[in-house]
Amino acid sequence: MVQGKVYVKRDFLNKFPGELFLDDVLNKPMMKNANASPELIVKEETGDVQAQKKSWIEGIKIYSTFECNGFIHPFFGKMTKEQIGCLAYKHTDHHLKQFNV
Repeated sequence: MVQGKVYVKRDFLNKFPGELFLDDVLNKPMMKNANASPELIVKEETGDVQAQKKSWIEGIKIYSTFECNGFIHPFFGKMTKEQIGCLAYKHTDHHLKQFNV
């Protein structure tokens, strides 16, 4: 989403509540089993773990030079670079904990 590789449509019903919840999401532990947009759900059950690991690391490196010009999160709306970085960190940490890494 942030890197422009996946487009998720911003649903009208999500515009209002998402902006209200952003501070809570950034300042509290990430919820388990939170809903995700269908476009973001991984359907593959097998694959090359090393290739996926390399791709994930490259994706994380992109954040070091990321400019948030015009980025609008489909649920939270407009976000600052700092907010995007915080959410990316929390999301990464969430998945590392999910797999006991």
